[in-house]
Amino acid sequence: MIAQQIAPLAVPEIAWSAIASLLVLVGGSLVLLTIAALVPGRWPRGLSTVITLVTSIGAAVSGLALHGRVTDVDRGPFTAIAGAVTVDAFTIFFTVLICVGVALVTLLADDYLRREGLDGPELHALLLLSASGGIVMAMANDLIVLFLGLETLSIALYILAGFHLRRAESQESAMKYFVLGAFSSAFLLYGIALVYGATGSTNLAAINGFLSTNVLASNGLLLAGFALLLVGLGFKVAAVPFHAWTPDVYQGAPTPVTAFMASASKAAAFAALIRVFTVTFDLYRLDWTPIIWILAVLSLVVGAMLAIVQTDVKRMLAYSSISHAGFILIGIEAASDRGTQAALFYLLAYTFMVVGSFGVATVVGRTGDARHDLEEYRGLAGPRPVLALAFTVFLLAQAGVPLTSGFLAKLYVISAAAESNSYALAIIAMVASVVSAFLYLRIIVAMYMDPPEEAAASRGPLPIPLGAGVALVICVAFTVGAGIVPDPILDWVRDAVPTLLATAE
Repeated sequence: MIAQQIAPLAVPEIAWSAIASLLVLVGGSLVLLTIAALVPGRWPRGLSTVITLVTSIGAAVSGLALHGRVTDVDRGPFTAIAGAVTVDAFTIFFTVLICVGVALVTLLADDYLRREGLDGPELHALLLLSASGGIVMAMANDLIVLFLGLETLSIALYILAGFHLRRAESQESAMKYFVLGAFSSAFLLYGIALVYGATGSTNLAAINGFLSTNVLASNGLLLAGFALLLVGLGFKVAAVPFHAWTPDVYQGAPTPVTAFMASASKAAAFAALIRVFTVTFDLYRLDWTPIIWILAVLSLVVGAMLAIVQTDVKRMLAYSSISHAGFILIGIEAASDRGTQAALFYLLAYTFMVVGSFGVATVVGRTGDARHDLEEYRGLAGPRPVLALAFTVFLLAQAGVPLTSGFLAKLYVISAAAESNSYALAIIAMVASVVSAFLYLRIIVAMYMDPPEEAAASRGPLPIPLGAGVALVICVAFTVGAGIVPDPILDWVRDAVPTLLATAE
């Protein structure tokens, strides 16, 4: 009798092609862990690296396979799993971007793990799981799904930050990241609750539909939800004043993990920020863009000013990443298609610049991953001219020097700000870029101006592993190539502006 009164559970139809990339990433991580459990003793050298590379490439290809459909005029983007996720060019863009980040970081970690006595599948499995969470954030069409993706991304990162068990700094960074990350997740969850209270739904399309057809007599609940959502996502993108964790965690975490946090993790958070605010809350842009304006200015100024007084290169790059987050926020503040396109181009360019920079730091850090003081880079151009040249390319790109992807990235976001009449923000961004240039030139001067004989004698040999070398070559090629021939990437990001869909197919 009771069983007859209970309504049957509605199971949504699952379009497996929509989540193929997720299945590949999660499947790859399960394969790694299964083999580790079944194969006793040490793994064959490089096996976990090969599996992770194949998995990340397979996930990227699975995403790209849908690009023709979602950009087709007749078919277009679609939703799946009862409207919980959206598959559009925006989703595919971030799927590929995150998978590229995983592949590059895997190459950096290949020799690092053996060098530090940490060789095994665990780090690779966690990278794949964290990446799957990032892709969920990018495709989420529901705030609850977004939160689940954020937690999947974050929990794996908490473990990765403390992966180097023999370094106290790594354990400390993991604890700081976990504690502060838990607070930020709580703020995000409270924000979701307030938005639900104001609109009656957590589905992004339903929220947008409600706000477009109803005028709220009192929007205090909704505005409070905006603020708390920005706190939660602002923590993940390391925007000031939610940046306090960044320098310590970036410095203490294993350097390849830091590269992943600065690239793929940051990209996933910005994907969520763009989809939620520039699309879902577009009608309320006058309410949230001033907050983004303030966050952008604080990130630009604080990141640039504090970076130039650091003596540890990883901390320098950490504060630099905060400043770069400010530039990306400029594109979001523009609240236009051009601003979104500029932010996407910046994220793509920054991924290669920052992974390459931390790749150099991985090599220079040597056994122990502790030699990251600026003194370690003095005279580097003498014994390792190619490594110094690669780092110079990445630093000049971050400074915004012409003929690099970084120059165009900054040009596009500043142009988007000017087009939206945010002239003050554009001027502040240009000044911050000039201040940041001092930091990058400081490192370059140290590498080229110090007597190479004295510096090399104090450091000893500095081998460049094959995996790290391949990753650095790829990053240099993209950084220079995208700066000289940006048209293919521009065409891609023009198609990748996110859409909002109400129903599943």
